[in-house]
Amino acid sequence: MKQAAYNIMPATENILKTLGEQIKLARLRRNLTAELVAERAGISRSSLWKVESGNPAVAMGIYAAVLHALNNMDKDLLLVAKDDEMGRMLQDLELITRKRATRRSR
Repeated sequence: MKQAAYNIMPATENILKTLGEQIKLARLRRNLTAELVAERAGISRSSLWKVESGNPAVAMGIYAAVLHALNNMDKDLLLVAKDDEMGRMLQDLELITRKRATRRSR
């Protein structure tokens, strides 16, 4: 079977690998077996291994299912892009600024 090609930047690959390592450490700190977490997440053991290795081919939903299987850690996904400083600055640049106040009608 042909592997899908992904255009992932090296920095993003490092982020995914770190995320996978953190998920694995969270599982081990909770003393949960890979089989149990995979079963709770509704995925195979090999899919869990891919998550824990930071494989970019794994769907976001599977990451969320694994995090949920680790005692509702999926709530942390709400923190992604919560405070978009760059987006807000770009949005502020496009706001129309008035040069003077509007006239009042009599």
